[in-house]
Amino acid sequence: QVQLVESGGGLVQAGGSLRLSCATSSGILLSANTGAWYRQAPGKQRELVASIGSGGSTNYADFVKGRFSISRDNAKNTMDLQMNNLKPEDTAVYYCKHVIYWGQGTQVTVSS
Repeated sequence: QVQLVESGGGLVQAGGSLRLSCATSSGILLSANTGAWYRQAPGKQRELVASIGSGGSTNYADFVKGRFSISRDNAKNTMDLQMNNLKPEDTAVYYCKHVIYWGQGTQVTVSS
């Protein structure tokens, strides 16, 4: 069973930044396949935030373009999400996904 663990969530004021990280102790290489970050706000469906292909190509949801950046740290075997200029509407539980596997989520709360 592949386990993914997110970290880096927390409470931040609007305009602030957070960096989320997704790691695994399951022995898989996160760089080997497409990975993605999703989020789910209370009462809403889970939505794709950003994805990164095995070759490094990236895609972003329109609502985070120019503010968020997805990347990998191959030395650490992590997938990261740099979130800048955070807005209250970014408040959600953020999940990392690798192939079919999901992490447990990390809470991001942005205060106005």
